[in-house]
Amino acid sequence: MTHSRNDAEHMAAALKLYTRNSGPASQKSLRIGTRLDKYRLLKRLGSGGFATVYAAMDELENRRVAIKIPSESFTSNYQSQDDITREIRIMARLDHPNILRLKDARVIDGKLVMVFPMGDQTLADRITKRIARATAIDYAAQMIEAVAYAHENHVLHRDIKPDNFIIFPHNKICLTDFGLARFGKTLASQSGSGTLGYVAPEQAMGKATYRSDVFSLGLVMYRMFAGVLPEYPFTPPLPEYTKLRRGLSATFVSLIRKCIDPLPNRRFRDGVALYNAYQQIRAPASLKVN
Repeated sequence: MTHSRNDAEHMAAALKLYTRNSGPASQKSLRIGTRLDKYRLLKRLGSGGFATVYAAMDELENRRVAIKIPSESFTSNYQSQDDITREIRIMARLDHPNILRLKDARVIDGKLVMVFPMGDQTLADRITKRIARATAIDYAAQMIEAVAYAHENHVLHRDIKPDNFIIFPHNKICLTDFGLARFGKTLASQSGSGTLGYVAPEQAMGKATYRSDVFSLGLVMYRMFAGVLPEYPFTPPLPEYTKLRRGLSATFVSLIRKCIDPLPNRRFRDGVALYNAYQQIRAPASLKVN
């Protein structure tokens, strides 16, 4: 199932109706086992200040899904309502194998419900255990493709981190959570956003660009291959640099190092440029320790 722009507009219209009529009084607490139309909540996967994510069963299609429900304190704020509308519109228009698909978005029993395919685990969970070099390289290639596609469609993610990559069977990996995403290649004079440890210096100062997403993705790849994040400002020699180089070609290591340069103009200008550079690497893996 893919969504047209009309689908996105219908979803956004439903949200506007929801936000006009909702309020603390219309909210109901959700318990495990609760039915929301055809969805039955199975367990809580995670909760933050913005939303709670549940594993649920689509009892009509007989398959598990992930359901994201924004918190009432978040949806009661007008700016937050705009953010949710934007997230729905962005995810509804993106159609790529490595970007998590928005299956459904509507109001059910007074709750705004966003439905996604159910993955096996996040990359954040996966990197707590050893990953084979070939598998990690496969993940990296897919992540680069996802970010390149988003940038090609004028979407700036602003929160690229291991938690926002979902792993599916057969080593498929998808980028998700566009809650902080914006349209446009440069966002000047915006409040700081992103996640500590993965946010670019200029983004922390409120000036996110496509280069900021490249920086964050570079750190995700560095973490995946080296097992740890480098210490800012990443000046060589880095203590964990040997771990990063092990099993990788020099050109691929250089690509990752370019992604995480503290100076934005020294990085790839966007995910498309990064993707093109990656495509030029004939063999990302190396059989020897560099």
